[in-house]
Amino acid sequence: MEEGKRQKQVAAVIAEEMNDIFRRLNLNMMNGGMVSISSVKITPDLLEARIYVSMYQVPDENAALKKIENHAWEIKRELASRVKHQLRRIPVLKFYLDDTLDHVFKMEELFKQINEEKKNETKDEKN
Repeated sequence: MEEGKRQKQVAAVIAEEMNDIFRRLNLNMMNGGMVSISSVKITPDLLEARIYVSMYQVPDENAALKKIENHAWEIKRELASRVKHQLRRIPVLKFYLDDTLDHVFKMEELFKQINEEKKNETKDEKN
C-alpha cells in the first residue's frame, strides 16, 4: 500500500526532528561509530512511527539500538515539545536497525568476485 501525502509529510517532519534530537542527546555518535536516522515510516492512522536507524562502524549494533530504546521516553518527550503544534497525537516510536548498507556492501563484494572469476576465465581461455 502506497503512503499517503499526510503520511509522507509527518514522516519528513519526524525524521528531521529526530536527527536533531539525536545530535542534542549525543546519540549520533556511539563507541566511535556514527548513528543516523535513515528513514521514518508512519502507519496510515499516524499513530505509530517506525524509525529506521543506520549505523556506521558501530561495534555492537544491537547494544546501540538497545541504548536508543532506553532513551525512547526522552526522545518522545523532546519530539512532542517540537511538533505539538503540527500533530494532534504524538505517534508511538519504534526503532529498527536499517541494514541496507550491509546489503550494499555484500552486493559489491559479490560483484567483485564475479568480475574476478570472469577475468580468470578469460585468462584461462587465452592460455
